[in-house]
Amino acid sequence: MDIEQFYSADERRRQSAEIEFGNNWYDSKGQRYELSWVEDTGEFYAMLELAPEADTWSPFGDIEVEDVEVGTLLVTVLGTLATRGEVEALLDGWAAHMAEPDGVHWVAERLVAAGITRPTLD
Repeated sequence: MDIEQFYSADERRRQSAEIEFGNNWYDSKGQRYELSWVEDTGEFYAMLELAPEADTWSPFGDIEVEDVEVGTLLVTVLGTLATRGEVEALLDGWAAHMAEPDGVHWVAERLVAAGITRPTLD
């Protein structure tokens, strides 16, 4: 589902605080993900940003896009964790793994080890 469908399906998501756990996770295909946890629902989700056409490039090599289409931001709920503490324990050390090639699968492995159904991330 796209990001708007995700928020529209449960208004608690739109009103809730969200904690981001990095926005530069990549899979084996080089697709970029952001990982977030929604406090009011306990949902831990990945948002895949389909590769946009660059409007410009920053001096640091980042792609800058003026108008991001909602349909290019795809959300997958990876699991439900009741508290922020549970998420932080699950992702202990995440910042070091985010930079790894295919680092998003480190997250999938952690979820499986915690007994959360294996998510499909690519």
